[in-house]
Amino acid sequence: MCGIVGFTGHRQAAPVLLDGLSKLEYRGYDSAGLAVQQPGGTAMIVKAKGRLKVLADKTEQGATMPGTCGVGHTRWATHGEPNDVNAHPQVSQSGTFAVVHNGIIENYAELKNSLLKKGYTFRSETDTEVVAQLLDWYYRESRDVFEAVTSMLSAVDGTYALGILCADTPDRIIAAR
Repeated sequence: MCGIVGFTGHRQAAPVLLDGLSKLEYRGYDSAGLAVQQPGGTAMIVKAKGRLKVLADKTEQGATMPGTCGVGHTRWATHGEPNDVNAHPQVSQSGTFAVVHNGIIENYAELKNSLLKKGYTFRSETDTEVVAQLLDWYYRESRDVFEAVTSMLSAVDGTYALGILCADTPDRIIAAR
């Protein structure tokens, strides 16, 4: 079962996120990942197949991911096999959005086909990456993060919870369900 943790504040986010994810380990998962906002915009992403310890070791218990705002995720694969590429967070093609997601986007195939026609490329097999790319598409039009999120939420069908980072709002986490 998936789990989402978010943190924004004055402390380093990655160790807080790892601690939060460790409290969700009882739920079962096949991969884990972190996105931490970096000074100057984009999020640093680290993902790992397997136990949370692999992610913690990969980030030296979060020390290699400086920043005070981020999201973490443990994933139980529903779309795409369990691997580092399909682990969350998923990132938009532009790098503007990083998304973690629990649940299912039922119309992801239709949305993905539409985005492919618009020139988007996909690295993963996940419905979550469709959300990240869709946010990017709407953001290009409006340049307003909340308008982009509202448009994306109107386009997707399913049952889901989302944690969203936007490079242009580096101290905020957007949550939706």
